[in-house]
Amino acid sequence: MTMLKSVSLREQAREAVRAQIVLGEIVPGQVLSVVSVAATLGVSITPVREAVMDLANLGMVEIIRNRGFRVPVLTEHDLGEIFALRSMLEVPAMGEVPAKLDGKPIPEFRELAEQITDAARRSDLVAFLDLDRQFHLGLIGLLGNERLVAAVARLRDQARMHGLQKLADQGELTESGEEHIALVDAIEANDGELAARLMRRHLVHSRGIWAGRADA
Repeated sequence: MTMLKSVSLREQAREAVRAQIVLGEIVPGQVLSVVSVAATLGVSITPVREAVMDLANLGMVEIIRNRGFRVPVLTEHDLGEIFALRSMLEVPAMGEVPAKLDGKPIPEFRELAEQITDAARRSDLVAFLDLDRQFHLGLIGLLGNERLVAAVARLRDQARMHGLQKLADQGELTESGEEHIALVDAIEANDGELAARLMRRHLVHSRGIWAGRADA
């Protein structure tokens, strides 16, 4: 694992553990100590303890008193609920973004989409997840509804991408990356109906990734 830098250690520790959770690298139900995680990341205990508390507040981990923390075990039913809620929120929201922009170019999101696709091709899963998060939350943020952004962010954090490495190795993750470019095209074309349809398809694809296959 890459050693952390000395700037914003709490945030770096939080994002490092978050990525491990979403990628399924931390086994759900396994109790980890803050000391062991701090040693792995090469930092002191304090920023890791603070990071774990942040993640606990997001519902990503459970604090086990005097022992450490663990990632909750998610069932297929749990993942199905997350997928359903994200569909209810993100599909109509993405349908509203084109009208909000009225055909205005969004070069910053096109660049993010291209970087996501590049990360997929390189099988850089940490970069893929970080860029993907920036892309989707950023687009929803254009609607100016902070509560919506927070709700979607929380749902994203609760999912697990156990199949991500497998699909990356098979080259199938690139398709998911390219879907972001198509979404930008639809938004810049001021086509809300197409943007909503592409978002639904993208979520279905993501649901398949959760299950370790290309499509759900």
